[in-house]
Amino acid sequence: MSRSDMAIGVMFLTQTTLGILGNLSFVCYYLLLHDKESALRSTDLILKHLSLANFFIILSHGVPHIMAAFGMKESFSDFGCKILLYIYRLGRGVSTALTCLLSVFQTITIGPVYFCWKDLKVRAPRYIESSIYLCWILYVIINFIFPMQAYGKQNNKNMTTNRYFGFCSIKVSSNLFSSIYLVLLILPEVLFSVLIICGSAAMMYFLYQHKKQVQYIHTTTSPRSSPESRATQSIFVLVCTFVIFNTLSSLLHIYVAFTYHPSVWLVSFGALLSLSFPTVSPFIFMRRFHCTGALCKNSPI
Repeated sequence: MSRSDMAIGVMFLTQTTLGILGNLSFVCYYLLLHDKESALRSTDLILKHLSLANFFIILSHGVPHIMAAFGMKESFSDFGCKILLYIYRLGRGVSTALTCLLSVFQTITIGPVYFCWKDLKVRAPRYIESSIYLCWILYVIINFIFPMQAYGKQNNKNMTTNRYFGFCSIKVSSNLFSSIYLVLLILPEVLFSVLIICGSAAMMYFLYQHKKQVQYIHTTTSPRSSPESRATQSIFVLVCTFVIFNTLSSLLHIYVAFTYHPSVWLVSFGALLSLSFPTVSPFIFMRRFHCTGALCKNSPI
């Protein structure tokens, strides 16, 4: 095993271990919280499913890259590649959709009562659970197309029509069927990303205006920042993390997809970027969204 393969394997092993532990602990926390309470809050429900989707991403993408880096590239069959890539696309799609749902829901929640969506303040929590399950169902159906195009390395015979992504290959096809699938895959992610940015910007604006209105309550000698400031920082950190990592990951994946012989480091770096948000997000939640569920009923978020 070369030193480069060893270095790549160690990076994937470290990132995957942290991501699995972080997301599993977050899911377990919400399972315990659900046992103690009659029902989770809407934000808690979204975060629980978001952590589950991120766990699927790390498990289906991080573990195979670890195996490939440590010399087990030939161990993936066609069927194994189909399952792994299906779970990865399912987790990525649901993660993006739920991050968008979280951003939009919080924007509605903290928006002024005189705004055009004031009626949604009452109705929105009723549709959160059904919206979450709708995201899962839609991506389960859409991604049934994806496994049909995945192959193990041992069956990667034609490098001009296949693209190798570290542990499996994806067949490149220009027919109408594949084009429709790419539209169904890419357009929702772009739309969700735009909504996340717009929703988070609106939340930051609302919180800033609210902070100015209640500024006379907070004394200048207070050693702690206001809840509005902490919420604004939380939203800013979360949206910046998502947008930066997902944008870089998407651009790099597009470049690799159109390169016939991408370098191992380039493919590995793209995979590390795609795992970055699922890995760090639970730690952002723990650090920033530190008061959740029954522990923080009066939180502004």
